[in-house]
Amino acid sequence: MSDFRSDRMPSPEGRGLAKSRRQRAWEAYQVTAGRVAGPAVEPVAKWIAGRLTEDLVGFWLVWQLEGRFEGMQRLGMSRSALYRRIAMFRKVFGQHPDEFQFPGVTIDLDVYLSAVATPIGDRATHPAGRPVPLFTDREQADTPRSPVLQD
Repeated sequence: MSDFRSDRMPSPEGRGLAKSRRQRAWEAYQVTAGRVAGPAVEPVAKWIAGRLTEDLVGFWLVWQLEGRFEGMQRLGMSRSALYRRIAMFRKVFGQHPDEFQFPGVTIDLDVYLSAVATPIGDRATHPAGRPVPLFTDREQADTPRSPVLQD
């Protein structure tokens, strides 16, 4: 049996012959695939990018208006969905939605909270600091319940 420890290679890759062959094959594939599939894929990719951007802009707006992470959870988003959405937002816009500001967009939370007739979520823990009751005690007693939700 031979001992190869004394005949060391320049790197764990050896001389890199397989890696360089793979790299050349991959580059040739990319050029060919780009020429063939590019015209067919580009309109679909633009459409998907547009929908993703719309979704992330809406996510950012609701994030700002409804109390960030906790507010989004109150609206029914799971922690894992929020983390995925935050990660996607950071990939696309380069910042966390809490830090990002769209140029030309300002948000006045006081105006929003006072103008919304039916709040989306519970306001008790909203960052604006003032809870807005959903109903008075009298209104809650008079509100009919859904037959699905009744005990």
